[in-house]
Amino acid sequence: MSVSKPPIRPTIQSVLSSASQTIRWLCLFCFVTAAQSAWSQDSVEFLNGTTLSGKIIEIRKADKEFDFQSIIAGQSVARTYQYSKIHAVTFNGKRFVINPLPSNSGPVTTTDTAHNQAVIRSSKEVRQIIETVGSSDPDWLAGTPDNYPNTLDLTWPMKPSGPWNESKNVGQFLWGRVNPNPSRWRSGIKLIYGCIDKHTSNRELLQRDYASLADKYFVLFQDYPRAAYWFQRANVQVNQKGGIHLAECYYRLGSKPMAMALLRGKSLHVDAIKLLGEMDELDTALKIADQYGRTQAFNEAFLNAGDALRSAGRHDEAIAYYQQILDRNRARNQEYLQRYKGRARDSINAIKLFDKADVTKVADGTFTDTAVGYNGDLEVRVTVANKTIKNVEVNRHKEKQFYAALTDTPKQIIDTQGVRQIDGTSGATITSQAIVNATARALAQGAK
Repeated sequence: MSVSKPPIRPTIQSVLSSASQTIRWLCLFCFVTAAQSAWSQDSVEFLNGTTLSGKIIEIRKADKEFDFQSIIAGQSVARTYQYSKIHAVTFNGKRFVINPLPSNSGPVTTTDTAHNQAVIRSSKEVRQIIETVGSSDPDWLAGTPDNYPNTLDLTWPMKPSGPWNESKNVGQFLWGRVNPNPSRWRSGIKLIYGCIDKHTSNRELLQRDYASLADKYFVLFQDYPRAAYWFQRANVQVNQKGGIHLAECYYRLGSKPMAMALLRGKSLHVDAIKLLGEMDELDTALKIADQYGRTQAFNEAFLNAGDALRSAGRHDEAIAYYQQILDRNRARNQEYLQRYKGRARDSINAIKLFDKADVTKVADGTFTDTAVGYNGDLEVRVTVANKTIKNVEVNRHKEKQFYAALTDTPKQIIDTQGVRQIDGTSGATITSQAIVNATARALAQGAK
């Protein structure tokens, strides 16, 4: 299904897959090839389910990476990819699996950081990717069946009438039934496309639809080209969460300058703190946090600042920001107050447990502990054997908007073999940090 113009079917799918903090080594290739002049179609399948067609130019086994040449917007572009981002490659007609896909039906989510950014691209290259890949339909869209109640009001007015009703109101259906259920993510995307088709003559509704579609591509699939394309069409601003997400799309696609240019606005959404921290712009992030410290949104700002500092290894400063939440002891209501204080307290405790949570000091066994998430306590079970974290499983939670955090964050912990520098999943930072905090507490139980 496409909107306002026939879908463009480029030779590539999304060229971005996020990288883990540490590379999981799987010995796949046994030799190194020199650049070849003859062009043949190899392919790369990324962990997020997208595919890139072109030619493998050179494989560097020792560095666990390879160079891949492809055609983007009519131009030949060569890029280097790490094994850790790849599910499988087809090379000289033979397919090799590097990393297994997850067993569940949802997409894999990993996060690039400034310390391990997948690629660096010019603004021209990023805009070409957004225009070609971002404007196209994903391959799975046409074959995805509808999956919504026939009572749903597909006119989707800006302000739904009556009480909360997920069987009637599209926005509430997306929030309550699509977001928490990975099996519905694709059909949820298709539903929004259908609403766009119905709203071609209503600019206000279209802008809302575009922003909603972009948000789903961003938080559910980490499909940054398509998210950026639809955020741009929605004309999102940086004082909105969508504007910060657009800046993150530019960064994930390889252009920090594009992201920073967008973030020069005078009034930035509080989520800018987290993104700037990930981009190694901590001084700017902390200035924004301190500005929010004089507003009612200080809790979110100080949590974001603490998380950014913790990820950067500046633990004492992180604790100071978390402590301000406990000291001020204020929020919009008691429920929010307990949530903020619980997260701050758990984060402080996790930092204090970092030494004990060092897996090299943990005995073999399975350890379980909890931390405060968005909707209550979240429980994690961690298995350690031979000084190695073998498994991290969220076995109990009440989260509603967890997106891919339940699979992404445990994978990051296993990949990095620790809890010190884990990036929050886009759109689900609270759940991600709860998993990290619970894991730190669980590992500390087994410290020798």
